[in-house]
Amino acid sequence: MQQLVSLACLLFHVFVVFATEFTFELPDNEEICFYEEMEHGDQFDFDFQVTSGGNYDVNCYVADPHDKILYEEEKKQYGSFSHTTAMKGVYKACFTNKFSTFSHKYVYLDFRNGGEKPLLPDMTRTTALTQLESMCVSIHEVLKVVLTSQSWYRRREAHDRIRADHINRRVTQWSISETVLLLVISVGQVMLLKSFFTDKKGPVAAPT
Repeated sequence: MQQLVSLACLLFHVFVVFATEFTFELPDNEEICFYEEMEHGDQFDFDFQVTSGGNYDVNCYVADPHDKILYEEEKKQYGSFSHTTAMKGVYKACFTNKFSTFSHKYVYLDFRNGGEKPLLPDMTRTTALTQLESMCVSIHEVLKVVLTSQSWYRRREAHDRIRADHINRRVTQWSISETVLLLVISVGQVMLLKSFFTDKKGPVAAPT
C-alpha cells in the first residue's frame, strides 16, 4: 500500500505544461496574430501545418514584446519553433495569407507554453534510481509518445475532415447542376414533342 501511495505521488509530481491546439481559417489577403503573455525564462514551442487551401502554404513569423523577429518563414506548409524568452511581455505569432488573392487556408496550430522540469525532485542526484522511480520515468516517457501521436492524429483528422467537406460541397454542387440540366432538357423535350402533335392551321381563303 505504501508503494502505491509513493507511486501516485511521484506520478503527480510533474510540471504543468499549458497546451493549446486548434484549427483556424485564414482568409485571402488577411493576417491573423495570436498573443501570449510570458515571464522571463519561459519556454514555448509551437507547430503549425496548413491542412487545406491553395498551395498549402502560408507566411509565419514570431516576434518578442519589442517586435523583434524571432522566427520567420515564407510560403511554408508546416513548421515548428522553440524558444526560451529573454524578457517579460506579450509575444505574438502571426500567420499571413496576403500573397494569395482568392484562396483561403485552414491552418492547424499547436502551442505549448512551459518547460518540463525533472519528473522526480532528486533526479539530478548521483545515485541510481530505484525500481519504483525507474518505472515512473518509463511511464512518463511512454505518455509523452502517446501525446505526440495524438497530436499527429488530430492534424490528420483535421486535414481529412476539411478535404471530405470540400469533396461533399463539390459533389452537392455537381448534383444540383445535373438536376437543373435534366429538368431543362426534360421540359425542352416535352415542348418539342408537343409541337409535333399540334395542329397547324394555314390561312383560310376568303370566298369571292
